[in-house]
Order: sequence, then structure tokens, then C-alpha cells
Amino acid sequence: MKTVPIEASWRIVCVVVFAAFAGGGARGQEAQKILELAGVKGGLVVHIGCGDGRLTAQLRGNDSFLVHGLDRAAANVKAARDHIKSAGLYGPVSVDILRGSLLPYVDNSVNLVVCEGRPDVAMDEVMRVLAPGGAACIKDNGKWSVRPKRRPDTIDEWTHYLHDASN
Repeated sequence: MKTVPIEASWRIVCVVVFAAFAGGGARGQEAQKILELAGVKGGLVVHIGCGDGRLTAQLRGNDSFLVHGLDRAAANVKAARDHIKSAGLYGPVSVDILRGSLLPYVDNSVNLVVCEGRPDVAMDEVMRVLAPGGAACIKDNGKWSVRPKRRPDTIDEWTHYLHDASN
């Protein structure tokens, strides 16, 4: 009987666990690609038309992200919720039904909007909910494009509680 060194066994276990957690395969790579393209390091991510929830779950790149999937079809919402629960991610990742033409967020509150195909809502509505410095990633004809929301010149950036290190 051939034995495998403990170090090699540990590496195999780590790879298998990582692949299972990340979802592995092309979808996991696609989520990583979206996050890299957008340049978003955390915050609220909204996935419009979330379908089965696989990409939605993978968009939670790390603990800095809170992900909310939206879909018009109740069957898709159920499938997405089932997948997210099975992955142990329900809470930081959730899904709801999208009704109407407005997104259920206040102005400038979302860091990243992801949509495969034309958004189910107007692009003006997507831009309304995006925070300055946020981005919309839209997949059209198999290719992702990024539409950033620029920070207006009239808005200052606060790095500390009372503006900057000098308070």
C-alpha cells in the first residue's frame, strides 16, 4: 500500500474544500472577473435577474460583500434561495422578487449592480442606486462591460469619521 505524505493530503483537502466553497469552474471565475472589472472591494452587490443563484452566491467575494439577488420569476427566486442555503451563505447573500420598474434601494447605496443581458429596469434607475465610485457590470452578447458612476466634483471623500485625520 502506497502512503501519501500528510502535507500532500492537506493540500488536496484544501483544494477540494476551496473548489466546493467557491463553486469552482467557469461560474466562479466569472464572478471573480466581474469583481475585478468593477474594481469594487466590498459593499452592497445587486444581481438583477439572478436566475438559479449560483453567480449571485459567488459574487460574495469575501466578508466585505453583502449580495442581494433580484428576479421577476418566483421559481428562480426559490431555486436561488435553495442554492444559497445549501452553500451556507444565506444571510450575507439573499434573494427577492423584483416587482415594478424601481429598484428597492435608496439613492447612492449600491456599490455594484450585475446584470446578464439588458437590465430588467431602466439604466437611469440602475445609476440612481449606484454609489459614487460604484459600477454596473452588464453582460451583452457574451461580453461584460463596466459602466462606472463617477464621483461628482461637488462631493468630498471622507477617509475618517470627522472627514480626515485632523478631524
